[in-house]
Amino acid sequence: MKCGTCCTAPDISTLRKPVGVKCPHLGADGLCEIYATRPAVCRSYRPDEICLQINAPTLTERVTNYVQLFGLAEEIRRTQR
Repeated sequence: MKCGTCCTAPDISTLRKPVGVKCPHLGADGLCEIYATRPAVCRSYRPDEICLQINAPTLTERVTNYVQLFGLAEEIRRTQR
């Protein structure tokens, strides 16, 4: 599945990527452009039941569901200031 939610919704401090911002290495096709050299945090990620809980047709909807599930709306507002 070419989801991209885990590359957009959570923060990835290793890549200095804030919550809700698409990783600069996430391609338009929904795949990682640095897959072979991606950081350990990305390598260790395994899809789980959260993927099922946030499932939606579009990346935007999946990210919205993730943000709601983890209560991250305020953190996104802070990073956008």
